[in-house]
Amino acid sequence: MSGWDDLYPLPMPPSWVPGAAAGIVSLHFIQKLFFPYFWVDLRYLLKVLMYGLRVEMYQLQGRIVTVLDKFVKLAEKQPHKPFLIYEGKVHTYRDVDRRSNRVAQVFVRHGALKKGDTVALLMSNEPDFIHVWFGLAKLGCVVAFLNFNVRAKSLLHCVSSCEPKMLIVGADLLGSLKEILPNLQKDVSVWTMTKESTFPSVHTLLDKIEDASEDPIPVNQRSANNLKSSVLYIFTSGTTGLPKAAVISHLQILKGAAGLWAFGATAADIIYITLPLYHSAASLLGIGGCIELGATCVLKKKFSASQFWSDCKKHNVTVIQYIGELCRYLCNQPVKEGEKNHKVRLAVGNGARNDVWREFLDRFGAIKICEFYGATEGNICFMNHTGKIGSVGRTNFFYKLFFPFDLIKYDFLKDEPIRNKHGWCEKVKKGEAGLLISKVNTKNPFFGYAGSKRHTEKKLLREVFKKGDIYFNTGDLMVQDHENFLYFWDRIGDTFRWKGENVATTEVSDVIVMLDFIQEANVYGVSVPDHEGKAGMASLILKQNASLDLEQMYKQVVTYLPSYACPLFLRVQENMEMTGTFKQQKFRLVDEGFNPSTITDPLYFLDNSKKAYVSLTKEVHEMILSGKMKL
Repeated sequence: MSGWDDLYPLPMPPSWVPGAAAGIVSLHFIQKLFFPYFWVDLRYLLKVLMYGLRVEMYQLQGRIVTVLDKFVKLAEKQPHKPFLIYEGKVHTYRDVDRRSNRVAQVFVRHGALKKGDTVALLMSNEPDFIHVWFGLAKLGCVVAFLNFNVRAKSLLHCVSSCEPKMLIVGADLLGSLKEILPNLQKDVSVWTMTKESTFPSVHTLLDKIEDASEDPIPVNQRSANNLKSSVLYIFTSGTTGLPKAAVISHLQILKGAAGLWAFGATAADIIYITLPLYHSAASLLGIGGCIELGATCVLKKKFSASQFWSDCKKHNVTVIQYIGELCRYLCNQPVKEGEKNHKVRLAVGNGARNDVWREFLDRFGAIKICEFYGATEGNICFMNHTGKIGSVGRTNFFYKLFFPFDLIKYDFLKDEPIRNKHGWCEKVKKGEAGLLISKVNTKNPFFGYAGSKRHTEKKLLREVFKKGDIYFNTGDLMVQDHENFLYFWDRIGDTFRWKGENVATTEVSDVIVMLDFIQEANVYGVSVPDHEGKAGMASLILKQNASLDLEQMYKQVVTYLPSYACPLFLRVQENMEMTGTFKQQKFRLVDEGFNPSTITDPLYFLDNSKKAYVSLTKEVHEMILSGKMKL
């Protein structure tokens, strides 16, 4: 009996099929070998373009849809879904919508505000921060988020710089109000989130909210005619001086709110926000991101490293936010059992250093770290959608078409970009550190700062590569590698020049914190009379029950750092001064220098003749100043 194949012989494929199959396999191999990130880049780029196209379509149809509009729609669509969870209490989308209506109705009844007025908001993390913010936004007001860590003259500076018609203060920040009230401009109406007030001429808000109507404010009161119109003022962190009020438009809020979605978060996620709401990471990316997704947010009054993971487990948190040193604080906590027993899958933020990034993943499990780069006031953003450790994002030909930027050569001694004999700036090569600048155009505008044209102009570079071009100066030094990954190198103000060389503070601090007795290191440059540039100095925090091993410190820096980058001065502190967004504060340290007559903290000096760090006494200090001690 003949086989089935004999009765019905299988047709032979055309002669070109094996060749085509081999070609496809070869193309796949070539793509994997030479373009390994092609598909992830394409997916990410398409996602960004789709979002941008959606916003453009709305505008072409004459519809300006803001993040607040989206929230109001969600309050109708999913009224009973939790929007905020705070200290165990659930606030649904409807709850938040109605209470924000009450806030708006108070000011309608009072007749104190009109569309376009600026209101300064000084409140810590609590649901009423969001209720007041949304209520004012429903009236079409511009809201200025004040940093509650700023006090006295600095706070007064922040208030006056945004020229508000009203100041609203949280019940727990009345001490800050007391400090500035006598010097506050008389035309600023002051309200406190209390039922009673002991301050003269200060209005109370909490009692009036309880009596107010929940009726919605007419949509035309908040409607935006242009996505580029101002809606918020968010202050820069003030790491190098007094904070500046960055102007935030509806367009910037929409872009910020899309961040969590771009990284893969969904409506089913529960986002944990421990960062201060006055910062763009918490307010735009966090709260705005929840609205963009229709998700739930767990809000914390203040970040607590010891309670962080127990909170995540308690509330089934799936997405966390970080910034600055927050991840390091978590890694510095004592090891506990079951640290990987949680549901967190995404960590979104910026400022995670390589060593902390690796330790965080090893210790707390398979969490995708979604590092990104973006200044509050900036017009450029990078997102590390591949998860490559250390990188702040990727770029390619198509990304630069839509978001044009460059890395240019920088002169650290003159503190300005290098220009060639023709007066044009020059781009750095791949692998070299350069100043990140981003082109300013109609699609990528720079909105500047409130009340200061000088500060706004200072952030712009003109005539960069050709006549008439304008670029936003980020003030950040970046490196682009040969795979087109971008890495943060340092801030311009944090990079100093010594012995004719550029010293990156992050590089030095990374080497120092490798020592097992060092908890934190804050590196900066200090001026030394009759010496060009700035000498390196490191402020150190020791680990609990640890002592400073000067011999080990010396070996560490001379082994892993070039001679010009070794810190000449050490300062041991009990606490590291930080900004409200967990960035190390350098301004005061730089100003105080290395004078043992005015500094009570232990000071040490790198004595090259003894090949050791020695105590920085008044005598040694005088020898340095007189030039008898060679640096």
